[in-house]
Amino acid sequence: MIKKSNRRILREKVLQVLYAYELNGEGLTSLTNGILSDLSSIPDIDFAKKLIDSVVANTKDLDLIIQEKVSNWEMDRIALIDRILLRIGISELMNFPDIPPKVTINEVIEIAKDYSTSNSNKFINGILDAVLSDLKKSGKLIKTGRGLIDQTLAKKIH
Repeated sequence: MIKKSNRRILREKVLQVLYAYELNGEGLTSLTNGILSDLSSIPDIDFAKKLIDSVVANTKDLDLIIQEKVSNWEMDRIALIDRILLRIGISELMNFPDIPPKVTINEVIEIAKDYSTSNSNKFINGILDAVLSDLKKSGKLIKTGRGLIDQTLAKKIH
């Protein structure tokens, strides 16, 4: 069995918190504290909480972005797990400048393979690729440090 990366485990915990929060509509702090209770690393806890807070604070905007990409679909027809994974992915692309876009997209796709339907990974990949393309075109993709890896490699190849 392949060992999951630390960040993958953190993203899965974020998915669990957001899923439970979506179903309950309350108790975000207690859900977060409970699901993250087995983490001991402060940077890990901070990353997970920052991602949770980013998704929750921007859910309406994230859903508008998703809605633009699935114009033929009603949002409630998209599986809840897929919606949450898309929110996580878009939030990381937009609000986590140190994470390379390819890493974000690959991680979300891999989590979808474990937690969602057999076609979810392709669906999520298509939407996140389209969002990434839009962010690049509009100049809104801001990456620094490790997050620049993709852009640096792309420039060397061309």
